[in-house]
Amino acid sequence: MKKMLLTSNGLSHPEIIKEFLKLVNKPATQIKVIFVPTASTKNKYYQKSEINCLAKLGIKKRNIKLIKLNHKILYKEVKSFDIIYVIGGNTFYLLHRIKETGFDKVIKKFLERSGAYFGVSAGSYISCPTIEAAGWKPVDRNIIRLKNLTALNIIPFLITAHYKPKYKSIIKKAINNSRYPVKILADNQAILITGKKIKLIGKGTEIKV
Repeated sequence: MKKMLLTSNGLSHPEIIKEFLKLVNKPATQIKVIFVPTASTKNKYYQKSEINCLAKLGIKKRNIKLIKLNHKILYKEVKSFDIIYVIGGNTFYLLHRIKETGFDKVIKKFLERSGAYFGVSAGSYISCPTIEAAGWKPVDRNIIRLKNLTALNIIPFLITAHYKPKYKSIIKKAINNSRYPVKILADNQAILITGKKIKLIGKGTEIKV
């Protein structure tokens, strides 16, 4: 059964934290996490902050393994872990490194074998059919001039994260021009996927533009 929690801003709301722990279904002290900081390699503070969030839940730092996507990734590196946690940053660079290292195939195999996946911003975008939505707002830029935006296609819709009312007209136009359905997430919101069930959780109701 597919188990995913796709967030705009990580463990930023009590309901998201609750569902994160339920997704793994183990005491926090036993949870083993693959932590992927690649999208934010230049922001050490952000990486440290995310790891501290996990530690505050009771997850042991010795049970958190960093994978920086700087080498060919094999399934055996992740198979004994419970969840893959991919943080935010530059979505285009992240997708490039995931494909270059074969981590895209590892993630899919991990999910097929009952592992769980947690995405933050860029980490959520890459699960979509494409990462086109990452470039809709003038924040996440294609700094590496990536031409092929095809992503992992684990979910059948696009996500646009970090919604604010000032982006409404930009997003509305982009949605009208996209071939895929789109789910909009404000910070403190997430999409929970368990099997074929898809549920919005966190603060507020579903955003429509």
